[in-house]
Amino acid sequence: MKRAIRAAPGPLPVLGLLLLGALPGLWTVLLRRQAAAQPVPELRPPAGLSPRRWVSFGGGGQKTSRALLAVPTAAAGRRERGGEGGLAATSSPPPAAASPVERGIFWSRELEERVPPGFPAEEAAAWLSAARAARVASLERGGCGRSSNRLARLSDGSRACVRYGINPEQIQGETLSYHLAGVLGMQERLPPMALALVEARGRQWEPVQEELRGSHWVEGAVVSLTRWVDNLTAVVAPAPWGAGRRLQPLSAGELSGMSLSQLVELVQWSDLILFDYLTANFDRLVSNLFSLQWDPRVMRRATSNLLRTPDGGLVFMDNEAGLVHGYRLLAMWDPYNEPLLRSLCVFRAGTARRVAELYRRRSAAAELRRRLRAREPLWPRLGFLSERQAELLQARVDFVHRHITHCLAQ
Repeated sequence: MKRAIRAAPGPLPVLGLLLLGALPGLWTVLLRRQAAAQPVPELRPPAGLSPRRWVSFGGGGQKTSRALLAVPTAAAGRRERGGEGGLAATSSPPPAAASPVERGIFWSRELEERVPPGFPAEEAAAWLSAARAARVASLERGGCGRSSNRLARLSDGSRACVRYGINPEQIQGETLSYHLAGVLGMQERLPPMALALVEARGRQWEPVQEELRGSHWVEGAVVSLTRWVDNLTAVVAPAPWGAGRRLQPLSAGELSGMSLSQLVELVQWSDLILFDYLTANFDRLVSNLFSLQWDPRVMRRATSNLLRTPDGGLVFMDNEAGLVHGYRLLAMWDPYNEPLLRSLCVFRAGTARRVAELYRRRSAAAELRRRLRAREPLWPRLGFLSERQAELLQARVDFVHRHITHCLAQ
């Protein structure tokens, strides 16, 4: 009996089996192509958390124990407003927005670029040149502080505050403070200032001889001409300095939740506090702190001798209490000035660099003298710091440098 011999399968059934086995792979490829063609959904911060505070701290940057606030980038701002732009991939965390602080204690370059320009060097030099050459067309009372001061209208149409010191050291302090700000790289925050010699029969003052007689100014006195600035408004101290008796430290960890405009103002405040410590100026925020013992609400009121321009720039006004007068009263005012400086642990990198140079070269008074002699023709009429005052300036520079170094090491 013959065994039945099975025929070998034909080519069509084999081909069908091969196609059936390949279907899962083809289906996977099609799904991947479809997913790649669809836009990636935009990632959003968790509910209840502001986009400004939703920050990735990954990456190879310097680690710090401080929590750094991220200022939204332009692209992030467009997404918040519903504009164009989205994340290109979800395989890695979203890129962190720029932090307002670099290396733990320095304001970021991006944030510093947002600070209003103030009084640029070229513009200030042009005004000073014109003011020295102009004649005083009129003198008016009011608008410039003490009753002995006057608002002057110059022959070129500009206006200036003419400050007549109760004693010469006030004009000296105003002048030295202005040029120390130049040494520190923050002179754009102070209105341009030049010295003038009161001479009733001189060319500059001849048109206002009658007004001079009514002012009771002494012939030959040295006064300061400070550029008049319109549309200035009062400034109230921000946190942490406006909180009351106990100063809260300002460091990178305390910046969380602040708006861009608040951060821009704090950049300027950091220079102001450092500047007022170096000059021992007690006639600004320090005087408010002193007044807390009588007036618990004084920190909620305007800060003395500090004003704001419409674009948000701070103007450091009336610095006549600095250096000379302030150095005579250190025992009274340093218990307020020093804690104020210690409350600050975020600085402009340029300011810290200049302080470090003055510390390393032991040259604070020498740099100030060099700048004063080069830029103020009447400086010999007022003189310069005494040897003791020059030592005090260098000692305060050293203290500021050590404080910055301490903040950096934390």
